[in-house]
Amino acid sequence: MITPYHPPVKYSVQIDKHKTSISLEPVFWDMLMKEAERLALPINALVAQIDAERIQADTPPGLASAIRVWLVSQA
Repeated sequence: MITPYHPPVKYSVQIDKHKTSISLEPVFWDMLMKEAERLALPINALVAQIDAERIQADTPPGLASAIRVWLVSQA
């Protein structure tokens, strides 16, 4: 089992045919995969949805921060 205090790891994702990488702690990546499974969405599709929501904010955070906030708000 990986400790929840593991430093961020880079993961590759694709948003609308654009490849990018995000740095997330493994615990957040695991949470993201579980949410994608629960919603029956591919990881890339869920990340694209979160990305679309974050760019609507008055002061959009970075993608990794938006993913963390989105995950915490699902709890």
